[in-house]
Amino acid sequence: MQLRNNLLKMSEKKRAELILEDGTRFRGFSFGEPAPVSGEVVFNTAMMGYPESLTDPSYSGQILVLTYPLIGNYGVPGDAQEFGLPKFFESDRIHIRALVVSDYSSQYSHWNAVKSLDAWMKENGIPGLYGVDTRAITKIIREKGVMLGKIVPEGAAEPAEFVDPNKENLVAKVSCKEVTTYGDGPRKIVLVDCGCKYNIIRSLIKRGATVIRVPWDYDFTSIDYDGVMLSNGPGDPQMCGATIANIKKAMEVGKPIFGICLGNQLLSIAAGASTFKLKYGHRSHNQPALMVGTNKAVITSQNHGYAVDPSKLDEGWEPYFTNLNDGTSEGIRHISKPFFSVQFHPEATSGPVDTSFLFDQFIQKIDQCKA
Repeated sequence: MQLRNNLLKMSEKKRAELILEDGTRFRGFSFGEPAPVSGEVVFNTAMMGYPESLTDPSYSGQILVLTYPLIGNYGVPGDAQEFGLPKFFESDRIHIRALVVSDYSSQYSHWNAVKSLDAWMKENGIPGLYGVDTRAITKIIREKGVMLGKIVPEGAAEPAEFVDPNKENLVAKVSCKEVTTYGDGPRKIVLVDCGCKYNIIRSLIKRGATVIRVPWDYDFTSIDYDGVMLSNGPGDPQMCGATIANIKKAMEVGKPIFGICLGNQLLSIAAGASTFKLKYGHRSHNQPALMVGTNKAVITSQNHGYAVDPSKLDEGWEPYFTNLNDGTSEGIRHISKPFFSVQFHPEATSGPVDTSFLFDQFIQKIDQCKA
């Protein structure tokens, strides 16, 4: 009887496949929205945190492959609010283009779960693929580099072309459209929203800030503020010319600036550096970074496909952190002015909290400038 039930369940599954740009195919089963999709295929080696990762705007345009084998076992949390924001998500919706996992767990158990991953993805119109060897996919990407791909459910028309999201201005798509204020602390911090994770806002409010969230191309130098936070976000930083121009104006004003992830790349470009695309990016919770000039190493959460070449930084700037795996730049800082940025995510969520002290450092710089 059990065998018969298992065979019936197998027959109910809908086939689907991942087609990579190099022609490699991985056949598995569909979950989430049963629709064809194309995007950039990337991998993340984190062992947990899929609700946070899926709602991270930095994944816009990407087909996310999770190397940890069992996904979905703790479901999806409810929509509780904190500071006027979803408490357990990093934005208001899922931003990945599709999800690929090895073993999807339709049965979930967690004190905070209200629905399955499958149901949540269907609500957001996000396709998924499971029953494939995600480690094999990761090996291909590591050897050949990030490539484009398509997910095609059985019976669906295959997308005619491989879509490269990096040719689009993804930041313009995910940034807020109007100015919004959060919190009521004594420090006014402008958050330039290039696709910000909500825990950046939470982290600032908890430290006594009023956060003024502005669109990516908004000239924030025209308003009163005590400090500038440059957020994370998706895609090629060179697409954000308006943001870079505003950062240069803000550096002339001289008030504290703190950049995270894409914000680090934008501040670096404004400071004379260039950027380049990594072979397969850094996406995990276990990236070690060294604070330059010290023996202090931290474990960081990261999600980026581009990196900074700091060799052409203007005079007065220096490296702040370097990646201990591949030696790439993990941050810069100005020698005398209150400007600094990091490539990793000190706000974590999900991920380690080793570098949350950087928010305290930012607040200290603001207070010193106000004194």
